[in-house]
Amino acid sequence: MNFEEAHNTWIQDHLEKRKGERRGRLERGHRHAETLFARNVWWELFGHFDHLHPEYEVPDWRGRSYFADFAWVTPFVKLIIEIKGYATHVRDMDRTKYSQELNRETFLTAMGYTVISFSYDDVEQRPEVCVALLRMVMSRFQSNPSPVSRAVMAEKELIRLAIRLIHPIRPRDVVEHFELDVKTAISMLQKLCAKGWLRPVTRERGERIVRYELVKGVHECLD
Repeated sequence: MNFEEAHNTWIQDHLEKRKGERRGRLERGHRHAETLFARNVWWELFGHFDHLHPEYEVPDWRGRSYFADFAWVTPFVKLIIEIKGYATHVRDMDRTKYSQELNRETFLTAMGYTVISFSYDDVEQRPEVCVALLRMVMSRFQSNPSPVSRAVMAEKELIRLAIRLIHPIRPRDVVEHFELDVKTAISMLQKLCAKGWLRPVTRERGERIVRYELVKGVHECLD
């Protein structure tokens, strides 16, 4: 499969999974610069789009939705990739926008994301530089850590997810975030309950547990 076929299939797959503004943002946002990065850099380095999400929705520090150009998401790693043109990110940026961008990137880092940026000029004219730098970044995440390390990383990421949500975390939240099956998601939540990091939200009628809330002070487990 060549780039055009793979890219079209990848975008169509994400469009079919989205509705409302998330779909509209992908239709409007994935344009020339993003396609150029996908072709010149990502495809050149990997030859596939596994775990790469275009126009990925994340919250900013104010709780508002923000769409990153790309996100590479696995059960253990979340990498945000931005393509920044000189006009929109330097020449036309005022002090308020500059502060907001720095605050957003700092917040995403606190939430467990790694945020990297490439200039549009490099993506277009010097893609080999971007490929080399992206390879260096990705090498941090493509080693083979021990099973224990993976388990700990997954637990911390689940806690970060619970912190970001405005409601008690549900198995479906874990399923969608980690791309796991329901049985595995429930098992992860139950293990964190056993460790005292989460507690089940029960109802008066004794219905089955479908939500879990953070135990006070659990933020310390992320240290």
